[in-house]
Amino acid sequence: MTGLPRRSFVGTALGTALGVAAGVGTTGSGTAWATSGTASAAPNTAWAAPGAEGHAAGGSYKDVHESAVRAAAMRWRALPANWREGPFLANGFLGCQVYRGERPGTLTVMISHTQAQDERGRWRAGTGYARLPIGYFTLTLAGEITAVDWTLDLWDAELRGTVTTTRGSLRFAALVHNSRSTLLISTRPSPGEEAAAWTFTWLTAATTRNTDDRTGYTPNPDPRLGTAGATHYAEQPLLAGGGWTTAWRERRTGTGRLFAAHLAHRFPGDTAQTTRRAVREVADALAADPDDLTTSHRAWWHRYFRRSFLSVPDKRLQSFYLIQLYKLASATRAEGPALSEWGPWFPAVGNNWTALWWNLNVQIASWPMYGSNHLELDSVTGAFRRFEKNLELSVPEEYRDGRSYALGHPSDWQLRPGAWTVGVPGTDHISDNFGNLTWALHNVWLAYRHSMDRRALRDVLFPILAKAVNYYARFLHEGPDGKLHLPMTRSPEYANAADCTYDLSLIRWGAATLLRSARLLRIPDPRAKQWRAIAERLVPYARDPEDGVLIGAGVPLAGSHRHFSHLLWLYPLREAVWERRADRAVMRATFDHWTSMRDAWHGYSFAAASSMCSVMDAPEQALDFLTFFTDRNVVADTELLPNTMYREGKNFALETPLTAAQSLLDMAVQSHGGVVKVFPSVSERWADASFASLRAQGAFLVDADRSRGRTRWVRVHSEAGSPLVLDHGMRGDLDVRHEDGRRARWRRVGAGRIAVELRRGETVLVGEHGSRVRPGPRDVPANGGSAPWGLPG
Repeated sequence: MTGLPRRSFVGTALGTALGVAAGVGTTGSGTAWATSGTASAAPNTAWAAPGAEGHAAGGSYKDVHESAVRAAAMRWRALPANWREGPFLANGFLGCQVYRGERPGTLTVMISHTQAQDERGRWRAGTGYARLPIGYFTLTLAGEITAVDWTLDLWDAELRGTVTTTRGSLRFAALVHNSRSTLLISTRPSPGEEAAAWTFTWLTAATTRNTDDRTGYTPNPDPRLGTAGATHYAEQPLLAGGGWTTAWRERRTGTGRLFAAHLAHRFPGDTAQTTRRAVREVADALAADPDDLTTSHRAWWHRYFRRSFLSVPDKRLQSFYLIQLYKLASATRAEGPALSEWGPWFPAVGNNWTALWWNLNVQIASWPMYGSNHLELDSVTGAFRRFEKNLELSVPEEYRDGRSYALGHPSDWQLRPGAWTVGVPGTDHISDNFGNLTWALHNVWLAYRHSMDRRALRDVLFPILAKAVNYYARFLHEGPDGKLHLPMTRSPEYANAADCTYDLSLIRWGAATLLRSARLLRIPDPRAKQWRAIAERLVPYARDPEDGVLIGAGVPLAGSHRHFSHLLWLYPLREAVWERRADRAVMRATFDHWTSMRDAWHGYSFAAASSMCSVMDAPEQALDFLTFFTDRNVVADTELLPNTMYREGKNFALETPLTAAQSLLDMAVQSHGGVVKVFPSVSERWADASFASLRAQGAFLVDADRSRGRTRWVRVHSEAGSPLVLDHGMRGDLDVRHEDGRRARWRRVGAGRIAVELRRGETVLVGEHGSRVRPGPRDVPANGGSAPWGLPG
């Protein structure tokens, strides 16, 4: 097993340090931050429990999740210089990054919070509702740093390591506690470094965005610094009211130390309340049993990683995928803000993306939640559920009659656009924001389809989508051809066009989805007549015989375009389907024309291209596009960074590596149009692959194993009793049985496809006839060496 041994240096030094700081004695085993997590929770569903026999690479079936995740740990053998290189911790709200300080012999721990923002709506959201800087802690050492040895253990969501200086060394462990939202850092300095000490530097609470109109903008006041007993705090008021307080304290007993910091946010309200809360949270964390602190923190993360499993022979790519799962849960939760460009991490430089961008970024960053079986992270549905009332603010005032919604970018985490609207099609006020809301609601549709939770359909998707489509419907007009046409809008980041493909594809999907939702919910909605007319009469996309679908009427794709706005109908909306031969020519022509011009592409362009190849039965091309990005090729001044973060110029952009995780999922499982496909796009270079509990539309949890280039077995568990059509990819006769050995009722419905009768809560196992199937996830053999992510020495 690749996990840390129980009595590692963390256990003997830092675990004891925690025990001392909390007053629980120094003679125990030091298990507070020492245990490797071998007694963690069982898989989330009994049906997914692995077989009792056999061994996977790196451990027995029962610990394959842990061994694989621990093997993906990031390592630093060189001191990271900034956010582009450093390790990161977070819990969806409070975040921190660790890297070299501004002076020799110092370390910076930058802190940030997803809800700490301005509250002045007189400017556009990137200014008036901007995420604001908070500050950073500095650990000052006696000597200059000569070496580091750090490990970010994803399984425990903890950073551990040593810092060596010219005067000695310091051992440490750090985490952002999952439920307490408190930063905890345990340290043990060696002789020569006993004077190591923490200080806090606050940053001016002002937007870092410099491209919006900031006329009359004034930074917020400086924070008020104070102490409450032994606890220090910085109380940050906002000009609009409310604010936040950062509190911190270190407890020392002997050579063991425990540092705790907490940020409390409130708006509207009084910052005196945030100060009391922050100080109390720090005191409670330092008074708590350290074993309880780490046990509860680790237990959440262990359950999280056990919810699904995916193994491929390219271990660097497998590690990348697992790091993205860690990053995703660090960045957002269903009850928290949706994914901004920074997540919970402040980039410490003049970054322009200070809020939530909805013309692509939030949508694509959220995709991996669904297939990886992590709906507990679905902050997009959560945001619309909580802040629907703010969607009317993005519509121009003359259309605010309670019947129309839109969503501008940027918005804040409460969906407020500030002093800005999406504009009006066909006028001199045109933006590339008309489709933001409808595209974001496609994410809600994916959440519904993967869970079959009717509440998401009834309470969120249906009512909001009806008003989003209605705003478009106000501007549709009948042309001489009898079709419904759209006046001038904008294809995001490219050009204005009448009958813009981007908008038409979203209108067409929206109308069809409303009709389908009304049937599912049994709602006799009087607006259905209008939706049906839109679905049936909307003008087809403008096409070129050689280059496929155009940007819009009379507007070809004439140059490199990083955004795939004119391809949404292909992916992710899946309006065209590769299995329909009539669709193939236009899919391939449009895709090939887009991919023929890549000089302006960014990282997410390669990830999207990979997923498109996967739905077009081109697995080798899909893998090539994905690995071009993950191999850290630099394109158009963009770069995947050594810690798997991503930059566009100087800007921090979180969505691109997360989208690449979805590309890997699309190779393993696809579910669209009522068909679940297993290993639909696995390269011939990958003879083996294995996955467990990946979630498919219809609320199916799917396990499968591929060995020596062939799918050996598939297991499907139904949470909702939806009809199952399984594209299994196996050859010859099949055995299809329930878990108790009973033969299942099934029939063939096409080459490589079967329909299975599966009720809610039932599980079916499909294997080649006569084969011995021992289902369970395995970490498949590597097809080559791979270095860990992080910074080598």
